[in-house]
Amino acid sequence: MKDFKQARWNEPVIFELGRQGRRGFIVPKVEGLIKECVGDIGTLLPEKMVRKSSPELPELSEVEVVRHFTRLSQMNYCVDLGLYPLGSCTMKYNPKIDDLLAHQPSLTQLHPYQDEKTIQGILEILYVLGKWLAEITGTFEVSLQPAAGAHGELLGALIMRAFHKLNGGLSERTQLIVPDSAHGTNPASATMAGFDVVIVPSDKNGCININALREVVSGKTAGLMLTNPNTLGIFEENIEEIAEVIHEAGGLLYYDGANLNAILGKARPGDMGFDIVHINIHKTFGTPHGGGGPGAGPVGVSQQLESFLPIPRVVFDGIDYHLDYDKPHTIGKVKSFYGNIGVLLRAYAYILSLGSEGLKTAAEISVLNANYLLKKIAEIGAYDLPYDTERVRKHECVFSVKGLKQETGVTALNVSKRLLDYGIHAPTAYFPLIVEEALMIEPTESFKKEELDRFVEAMRRVAEEAKATPETVLKAPMNTAVTRLDEVKASHPKTMILSWKMHQKRKKASR
Repeated sequence: MKDFKQARWNEPVIFELGRQGRRGFIVPKVEGLIKECVGDIGTLLPEKMVRKSSPELPELSEVEVVRHFTRLSQMNYCVDLGLYPLGSCTMKYNPKIDDLLAHQPSLTQLHPYQDEKTIQGILEILYVLGKWLAEITGTFEVSLQPAAGAHGELLGALIMRAFHKLNGGLSERTQLIVPDSAHGTNPASATMAGFDVVIVPSDKNGCININALREVVSGKTAGLMLTNPNTLGIFEENIEEIAEVIHEAGGLLYYDGANLNAILGKARPGDMGFDIVHINIHKTFGTPHGGGGPGAGPVGVSQQLESFLPIPRVVFDGIDYHLDYDKPHTIGKVKSFYGNIGVLLRAYAYILSLGSEGLKTAAEISVLNANYLLKKIAEIGAYDLPYDTERVRKHECVFSVKGLKQETGVTALNVSKRLLDYGIHAPTAYFPLIVEEALMIEPTESFKKEELDRFVEAMRRVAEEAKATPETVLKAPMNTAVTRLDEVKASHPKTMILSWKMHQKRKKASR
């Protein structure tokens, strides 16, 4: 294990830096040119929109700005620096060629209101990307509009609603079934779409309890939201039977694409019987979503649901690409314009560069890495593997710190915090909810064996410290830019300060 110590600058916010009158760049005065081109600026804007005073912006030289943000970057951790084993988040490395494509001026300077004849290139890219994603997922047609996975979930639930309404069954079809191991956004999306959520439990092997599913399915069932492989990293072995149960009851099967990285080129949700599939572009196709974004959650559907997809749709008439609004059964728009284009462009570059065999290889390595970690961490003896201990996991594995907590008082949160002191981002903690003191680990295909071994060694050391000197783990982290936080206080509305204006307002109020 190498020594790790994160940079720790006593860095103020940018508003507290600089002095009045400093500038990073001086723009030549062009009032005369503006007046010549557009007339008196004061006559173009409504009176209430004309600024009466200078904006309260920080005034700094260029070097001050560069140093400020460089120091902040040194206090940060990102996927470019090392292992990021967040379970279910699929924090893979972002190839720089993807960024290069997305930042091309010929793309970034486009405007969504341009005439279709002037944006044939980007329309072709979006059209082709949609076809690729449909092929990868085994669906008939794909919408690129949703801005995130949860946004895709909501679209999927709204499509279910529109389908049952068109068929006259919405008044009866009021329930969406969700497994107890599901992502928290699943029941939230179902509720936002107006459905009642029915929870179905897992069996002893970590899969949906098929008997319990049969008991809750009825004429009220609108559909089932399911992740496969599930959040334990286990492939649902009864998936064909599950699909049959839902379809026989008149419901639809929805696929949460959070774990699609595990089955790229190996299996397709559409072939399993799923009617609706969302794809976490920012997980599977090269745009890590650390820090809350950016994201994209395209949704693919079967042929019978194609007419409900959002408008506009990019279509090709054999000569030109067009935006088609003529879809009478559409649920309407779910996002302004055509989606998060920058993220979609990265996905286009990622798929184009890897090809079908490359995508398959990515899935194979991600599964290999996850099972390597599973075996090595299990050998430590301090972390328990719940459910079927002999079964191969897919892209991720989940361990429990319950035993270590009972022996030493060290919790999953404490283990996560101590890992930061070894320069490794923590796994996902306390999820899925069906595992007590859970640590959810997903290495992806991006990390080499040496890095995985380093993670295993860090897990071993934390377990040894917990048993020998538990106070070391309980006080962690100590080598990071920001040490132990009061997490309850930090997330409380009365404590959170999200902008300089909020800070100034609180400051005045406290005087």
